[in-house]
Amino acid sequence: MWFLLALGASVFAALTSILAKIGIEGVNSDLATAIRTFVVLLMSWGMVFLTNAQGGITEISKRSWLFLILSGLATGASWLCYYKALQLGEASKVIPIDKLSVIITMVLAALILHEQFTPKSIIGCVLIGIGTLLMVV
Repeated sequence: MWFLLALGASVFAALTSILAKIGIEGVNSDLATAIRTFVVLLMSWGMVFLTNAQGGITEISKRSWLFLILSGLATGASWLCYYKALQLGEASKVIPIDKLSVIITMVLAALILHEQFTPKSIIGCVLIGIGTLLMVV
């Protein structure tokens, strides 16, 4: 199931990029990010109430709150940078560079979460890096 959800995430991320590039034309990138974020906020809380998960909010530890807030700040910074880059550059160049986050995430997962690189994951990272360079140069 995780694979199907991850695949769905990639399809929706691709749609996000294309729809954003079309929608951002003539709109301040910060305003566009705020509109997008508002829609995501509504969808997220809608899912919380639809699945009756709101009761779990009191069970969240202080540590989890801290890291969820930091993650939210990182997401906001990422979206602000992404939308500005998308407004200024070509989607076909901005999006591959944005996807370098896969490599950065794997390195951070190894350093912070002590996850292990496998030969397959190292080859994949190298190929992503090479592919990104080929697409943007």
